[in-house]
Amino acid sequence: MNLLTHHTPASYDAWKQDFDAHAETRRNAGLTLLQLWRNVDGNGVTALFEVNDRKKAQAWVDREDQTNGPVTARFMRTA
Repeated sequence: MNLLTHHTPASYDAWKQDFDAHAETRRNAGLTLLQLWRNVDGNGVTALFEVNDRKKAQAWVDREDQTNGPVTARFMRTA
């Protein structure tokens, strides 16, 4: 299973610094970062994760939304 998230931070640089600082938190939530994309125009960021534990991953999404602003998250499977 995968998780696709989209973030719209006020400042990409500040968001990225915080994102990098919390790599262990994501690992503990059963997430492995596969790809990170940054919008060419604006501060939007999209991340693709492999999910090893959906319940823990959902808890991470909920915390992320509260601490770093709105996040759109979709759990997905290969079709």
